[in-house]
Amino acid sequence: MAASDLAAAIKRTGDSVAETDRGVTISGAQPVEISLSNGRITSIADVATHRSLANYQLKPQHLTSEEGRDKHMPVSFSDIPPVVVHAILSAEDKRFFSHSGIDALRMAKAAYVDLRQRRKEQGASTITMQLARNLCLRRDKSWKRKIEEAMITVHLEHTLSKQQIFERYSNLVYLGGDGAFGIAGIGEAAEAYFNKDVRKLSLPEAATIAGLIQRPIYFNPFRYPNRARDRRNIVLKRMRENKYIDEQQYEQASALPLGLHTGKTSLSESQYFVDAASKELARSDEQVQQATSVYTTLDLRLQRAAEQAVADGMQLVDKQLASRNRSSASASPQVALIALDPHTGQIKALIGGREYAASQLDRIFAKRPPGSVFKPFVYTAALNTAVTGGEPLLTPASFVDDSPTTFGFGDTAYSPSNFKHEFMGQVTLRQAMAHSLNVAAVKVAQMAGYANVVAVARRAGMNDDIQPTPAVALGAYQVTPLEIARAYTMFANGGQLVQPAFMAEVRDANGGVLYRQQPKTTRVLDPRIAFLMVDMLQEVMRSGTAAGVRARGFRYPAAGKTGTSHDGWFAGFTSELLCVVWVGFDDYTDLGLEGARSALPIWTEFMTEAARYKQFGDAKPFQPPPGVTQASVDPQSGQLAGPACGAGIASYFVDGTQPQTQCAVQEVVLTSTSDGGFAEQSAPVQAKAVDATPLSQPLLVLPVFQLQPQQ
Repeated sequence: MAASDLAAAIKRTGDSVAETDRGVTISGAQPVEISLSNGRITSIADVATHRSLANYQLKPQHLTSEEGRDKHMPVSFSDIPPVVVHAILSAEDKRFFSHSGIDALRMAKAAYVDLRQRRKEQGASTITMQLARNLCLRRDKSWKRKIEEAMITVHLEHTLSKQQIFERYSNLVYLGGDGAFGIAGIGEAAEAYFNKDVRKLSLPEAATIAGLIQRPIYFNPFRYPNRARDRRNIVLKRMRENKYIDEQQYEQASALPLGLHTGKTSLSESQYFVDAASKELARSDEQVQQATSVYTTLDLRLQRAAEQAVADGMQLVDKQLASRNRSSASASPQVALIALDPHTGQIKALIGGREYAASQLDRIFAKRPPGSVFKPFVYTAALNTAVTGGEPLLTPASFVDDSPTTFGFGDTAYSPSNFKHEFMGQVTLRQAMAHSLNVAAVKVAQMAGYANVVAVARRAGMNDDIQPTPAVALGAYQVTPLEIARAYTMFANGGQLVQPAFMAEVRDANGGVLYRQQPKTTRVLDPRIAFLMVDMLQEVMRSGTAAGVRARGFRYPAAGKTGTSHDGWFAGFTSELLCVVWVGFDDYTDLGLEGARSALPIWTEFMTEAARYKQFGDAKPFQPPPGVTQASVDPQSGQLAGPACGAGIASYFVDGTQPQTQCAVQEVVLTSTSDGGFAEQSAPVQAKAVDATPLSQPLLVLPVFQLQPQQ
């Protein structure tokens, strides 16, 4: 991080900051100096006492206000260069520093012109009067309003210095729009129009911004560049008349193009979060709704990381679709991302679409089929038999047959298939989960009971539309990304479901706390079963459909699951942060990309960036609770691994349900079937082979030491 980047970030909080040779200095009640070396903070020191500080708490960054969606980047008067001050004075109030807030000469001229033309349109407001209007008055141009302005102007001039008035004016003045947002203040305008810090604006750029004050929509430089250029040159001419610039500077500046460079106007996509937080506030009790300050759970570092990950990831999605001739001029694929603390429920980042200015639909709350990200709840119902009892008892080492099957349900036949129509035959539940095998998942749901799968989903907070049918195993019933994020907290939080929260604290006008968020948790799953699922979800990343996370360089302990329906999904977590990503078309057009190719890259980039920050990068290995034991299991037999069957796979079990015997040398028995084909079975050498059908006879016995599942 460069000193300029740190200074810009601190400025967004409203603190006054100056760059130094060593780093930055923050002014305020407790001025501090932050030193940098090689882009990293090396020390924080109290300027007055030179005492080293372990940390320094910045003020929360302002996100929005009741007045509207204006975006702000506050600046102090000392940050405003003379060229910008002179441009604004020339455009709006050249005698600002000499009059008492009301320019009598200008008002007299305005009154004369109005009387002569029999209109009340001539402007005569000074900068102080404009500030008064921006603070609390209506916007019409009547003389009654001007009298009210004058009264407040006198008060401002008696209580604030000229520099303070100019600073507040510069931070509040409306300077146009950026999509669905208004641009308030010269700091935000410098970023929006020129992608610059206000301190680095050139003469023509300063004149362009000053020229917008009069009619910011009419002179919008992106929409009406010729108008903006003409208005800029009028301001430059006035600056020459006021002797702020000479003739040569005027000629050179007025001949230049506008030189617009679209900036990264701060956190435009955070408005999805702001809208959701506002709705949560509206649902609060009446006392909380009277709040004057609402402190949200949003972490601006993670929000920026999310925006960047979404921008990069969706470029990859667009390229893949274009290469398959799937791109559409009428619609682009959309995206949603939600990240939260799995222990407190505090939402740290949220993106509801690619561009808020283009669409305010928040897809975090949109119902979509989750596909295979729902499968963990199927396997949870299966493993839960170790706690609830009943038959069959299912463990990670239990076997399921992944072969083409038609399932009957009522009068309906259901014939699911696997990805690329590939089947693996006899596999353990652990393998079936890792490779996201569809037929195996339906069979596991059938063994566990479709109703039990739905019961797990309901306890995890999912909606009542989910029904106990074979299709439930493959995530056919619609849920929202928020529901999936909340449901996955029960895995990341040891069986405790945590309610997501947008508001951290609410205060009244006197600073009194009206509300402070406390985690709302509910025990919905035995911690042993929760840990077994975490272990299986880690296997998904090690050897299964989410192995791309590791291939992309993410090395922290993590668990997660891909999902593919019409859309692409990825849901995963570390010990410190949980994130869900959805990618798809709003009109339900099939995306045609697996979750591993669409949502997973976004998740990985975001979580990698989040891990740069100590709070989220201190991810710890998941620890088993009491009552859980680990065993090395032979994946071919489901028994304890031993010298007769090669290396096993470490897996966890509820105490007492782990395999009890070691595997033996296996043999393959080929038997004829009634349809003239052959069936293949594995059995210990000393055990008698079991025929596939009562009429079949053994044809051939092949001794082997280990069988590999079909890939």
